[in-house]
Amino acid sequence: MTNPLIDYRKKILDSKSPSFCGAKWYNATTWLGSGTTASCHHPTAHRIPLVELAEDYTAIHNTKHKKAARKLMQTGQRPVECEYCWRMEDMKVETVSDRVFKSQIYSEEDLQKAYDTNWKDSVNLKTFEIAFDRTCNLACSYCNSSFSTTWAKDIKKNGPYQNLVSDGAGAYEQDGSWVEPYGRDEENPYITAFWKWWDNGLSESLEELRITGGEPLMSGNTWKLFDWFEKQESNMRFAINTNLIAKDDIIDKLIEKSYNIKNFELYTSAECYKEHQEYLRDGFDWVVWHNNMMRFLTEGNYSSVNIMMTISALSLFSITDFLDEVYSMKKYSKSKTHPVVSLNILRFPAFQNCLTLPKSIRQKCRNELYLWYQENKDLPYWLNFELSSIERLIEYLDTTESPHHKASENEILWKDMKSFYTQYNERRNKTLDCFPDEFNEWFDSIESENKQQTVLRSGDNTVHITDPRLISIKDIL
Repeated sequence: MTNPLIDYRKKILDSKSPSFCGAKWYNATTWLGSGTTASCHHPTAHRIPLVELAEDYTAIHNTKHKKAARKLMQTGQRPVECEYCWRMEDMKVETVSDRVFKSQIYSEEDLQKAYDTNWKDSVNLKTFEIAFDRTCNLACSYCNSSFSTTWAKDIKKNGPYQNLVSDGAGAYEQDGSWVEPYGRDEENPYITAFWKWWDNGLSESLEELRITGGEPLMSGNTWKLFDWFEKQESNMRFAINTNLIAKDDIIDKLIEKSYNIKNFELYTSAECYKEHQEYLRDGFDWVVWHNNMMRFLTEGNYSSVNIMMTISALSLFSITDFLDEVYSMKKYSKSKTHPVVSLNILRFPAFQNCLTLPKSIRQKCRNELYLWYQENKDLPYWLNFELSSIERLIEYLDTTESPHHKASENEILWKDMKSFYTQYNERRNKTLDCFPDEFNEWFDSIESENKQQTVLRSGDNTVHITDPRLISIKDIL
């Protein structure tokens, strides 16, 4: 039996170009606090030059960088920043990458229009994810101070993490102050550009607006948008990424405001079970999250509730328990739209990627997930999208050798994992005791410090692209 997602890729995307993806035209994630943007959550964000913003306020999406990437995609070349999808597709022909999922939400007519558009032209967004600032009450292990003020407090109090040399590790050496170049009372030109675009066509062209953070429920601009929807008639999907670790009065307000929106979507983040989740997402309270999830499923007004799973090395040890919990929520909400999961494989920092685990432990986790999948895949309520995401993770654990093409050697990643979690435990008053003995024995056996200090990191000028199919944006700007 053929996979309809593969058929879609061949018929709709590859027929235009083998590297075409609608997200480069119609989707964006923009961090307005720092003035950075990306076409989805996989590429590294790039800065929005103020000179471009002065010429065109839509440059909070339509940067010259993205336009150059569109040119590559129209001509069948692979932008290096989209490597996540190329690695997925290169595992085997039948693997479904995210460029399929991120394109199929748009009409075939709109995709053809994007392909036919001159790459130099600015386009109107259809789906937009924005963060107004980095204010957040959590400090998750795979996050950093650029996206969390709680992380920033850790770095300012305890100093940078030491002895981390692998790709992505540099994020733990700075307090993220660069993402807040504008003071509290100073006008941020990127936020100004957003509201200008919002009032001049963006609110009409958007099919979905999604607010992320930080924690968006802690931002006044988020509630300003809630107020806009209360006064306007709009069919736009309005979505919030929230960790749901909030007091009752905030959840009360969220539930109340949800009834003013025709199409409200809730996105929350979790991927493993109880004490494992509380370890990986510092500040997370399983009972609070679970209670608030059940409250919103019961009392809220929503068109969808989505659980974003960030798959890192340590999340694998209770991923099946978590999926069982999600299924119980699906059954609980059977009178409404069922909550949906997405499995997103963490690639940065590389030392937290699931491939960093030794092969024996990784294979054991893979086998447990595979057995769970075989036993549960035919149950009602699971969607093809969810099953495809689980299949992809199983295949990834089976066939992929490194997190990305610039990743360091395993021994370096192991030492960085040991160094990071040792410091993380000391700073956050945690232990690894909740994880399996097999993992702890391996972890304890790792040498504690990397001797090597010169290692390629994401963004280093010394990084060279070895795959000729991957093209750097800088090569054509």
